[in-house]
Amino acid sequence: MLVLGIESSCDETAAAVVSDDKTLLSSVVYSQAEHKAFGGVVPEVAARAHLDKVDFIVAQAMQKAGVTFKDLDAVAASGGPGLIGGVIVGVMTAKAIAAVHKKPFIAVNHLEAHALTARLNNDIAFPYLLLLTSGGHCQILTVEAVGKYKRLGATIDDAAGEAFDKVAKMLDLGYPGGPLIEQYALNGNDKRFDLPRPMIGKAGCDMSFSGLKTAVRRLIEEFEKPLTQQDKADICACFQTAVLESLCARLKNAVRIFQKDHPTGKSLVAGGGVAANTALRTALNALAVKKKLTFYAPPLNLCTDNGAMVAWAGMERFKAGLTDSLDFSPRPRWPLDPTAKR
Repeated sequence: MLVLGIESSCDETAAAVVSDDKTLLSSVVYSQAEHKAFGGVVPEVAARAHLDKVDFIVAQAMQKAGVTFKDLDAVAASGGPGLIGGVIVGVMTAKAIAAVHKKPFIAVNHLEAHALTARLNNDIAFPYLLLLTSGGHCQILTVEAVGKYKRLGATIDDAAGEAFDKVAKMLDLGYPGGPLIEQYALNGNDKRFDLPRPMIGKAGCDMSFSGLKTAVRRLIEEFEKPLTQQDKADICACFQTAVLESLCARLKNAVRIFQKDHPTGKSLVAGGGVAANTALRTALNALAVKKKLTFYAPPLNLCTDNGAMVAWAGMERFKAGLTDSLDFSPRPRWPLDPTAKR
């Protein structure tokens, strides 16, 4: 079976084709450079860029896969959550292809796509514990099955990836901030500045990064001279270490809950753009080993938004008999766990 996936929920226009034997036949991503001048994603600019590029990106994905629309078994698109203008572009494109070629349409929750991506490259059994962390989302969930998720914790303010981007902007590093902070941190001293570790020691699995971000801003404002490259490297290292320690501390609480509720669960999985951070992957692997779990994460190129994750989530839903009608409405908000209180 073959599924085409289209991603357009933020600032990547992407398409991919996957087969049910986990072969990634193609994956094409256009990352919108238009936003660098603004230091962040501008929704209206993103929507126009998606509209300009989506047909070309889909055509490239189909050509590289060596298939035609008639060969497809289903067409999937991110149906939300995300910037609604971009989501609409991807959904309408997928609906058009599905309608013209009489193929099933699948609306994929963007968060579910991140949640299932690691299963494309690894044999991961349900249930598993998931850290989903990106520029717009930061959650800890139990993944019980396709379409069945229980949220154990979430950020009460900024997402981790958002904090990375904003700290990078404070330091004039550029955008996107996550990879730049990671690069600077390699040459930094993470013991030089004392930054807070939000929520450590508190019950539950919720997270917070706004206070840490504010602490970095105050630290920068206290400098009497312009920051040197070494100053920036040290701040990046201290900030990154604070984020990682905070995430791991909250995950320890989540592991206890997960292992109590699901004694057969054996895996800790990371997903989302921040999961591409090498230091985070190392820390999560160490935590997993300590807790007698196996750590999995997607390849680096599949952590950030891409069409492959949408195509694979579409495949998983299609195999489970979960398809959508063409009157599906794109959603700016779409929680994975609808029972969660926040």
